[in-house]
This record gives sequence, C-alpha cells and structure tokens, in this order.
Amino acid sequence: MSLNITSRYKYFILIVVFSSIGLACSAQGPKPQSDFWRNVRYGGALGLGFGNNSFNIAVSPSAIYQVSENFATGLGLNFEYSKFGDSEFTAYGGSILNFYNPIRAIQLSAVLQQLRVSTNYSSASPYLDENYWTTALFLGVGYSTRNVTFGIQYDVLHNDRSIYADPWAPFIRVYF
Repeated sequence: MSLNITSRYKYFILIVVFSSIGLACSAQGPKPQSDFWRNVRYGGALGLGFGNNSFNIAVSPSAIYQVSENFATGLGLNFEYSKFGDSEFTAYGGSILNFYNPIRAIQLSAVLQQLRVSTNYSSASPYLDENYWTTALFLGVGYSTRNVTFGIQYDVLHNDRSIYADPWAPFIRVYF
C-alpha cells in the first residue's frame, strides 16, 4: 500500500482531532488541579515480531491521561531495532496514543508514530546506508485488564520504507 505525504498527514490530523475531542469531553466540569495527576498513568509497550529471516523488537515507554473510564490519550517515546536478512534498522522517535475500551475487557487503539530510521546494509556498499523519517499508524485491538493489554495491531501506512517486516504486530501494554 503506497500513500503519498498528503495522505499521511490526513492520518495525523485524524489522530489529533480524536485526541482533542477526548480531552474536550473531559473538561466538562471544574476539577481540582490535583485530579490531573491522579488520572495520569505510566507504562508502555513491548513489541516483538518475527518473520521469514527477520526480527523486530520495540520498547516504548509512555504516559497516558485517563480522560474517562473508557478513553485514554497520551504521548510516548519509541526505540526499535529490526533485522531483515543482512540489513539492520534502528529507529527512535515519538508517538501519540489513543485507547478506547467499549467494554472493560476490550481495548481499541490508534497509535501514530514518527520515527527517525538509520539503516545499515552490511552486505552492500556503505553508500547504500541511509537515514530517513517514517510514519506508522497502528490500529489495534486487545484483551485488557486494568493494567495490562495483550493484542494485535495493524500498520495502515505500511510500505517499503517501513521498518516492520509485516504490517501485523502483536503487542503487550502495561500501565500503572
């Protein structure tokens, strides 16, 4: 699936709009300032992917604001390492996170990542190594308890510049 830059910004705008709506819904009544920190949860995600001669690991610490019992939004940092055959990719960046629980046990998620990627083609000329920016938009579903969610997500922006071997990726998220 190939998307141009304009299409990528449409996804970014969509995530920002949904985050803003969630935050606006939380501001319906006056709350003491200290309530803000009671609704902040810390944690993150761990991702692990395997494919035909490929490997990917992702560590993503983050903080989310629990807007309501059903909706949370936040920011995260990302570090990822991927290996495809003789090629290695290292990526770092940030993400915008949105989680919605229609029922307590099911969590729907939208995670927008912007990553700086550094490639190393060990079997090729060093002139083929490159550095670039890439965007991923993961839409996911998982089984959720209060602090842990197990699930699967799909990168709708997956293309040949993606560091992921496959657009599908399992995840584990933990928040305290």
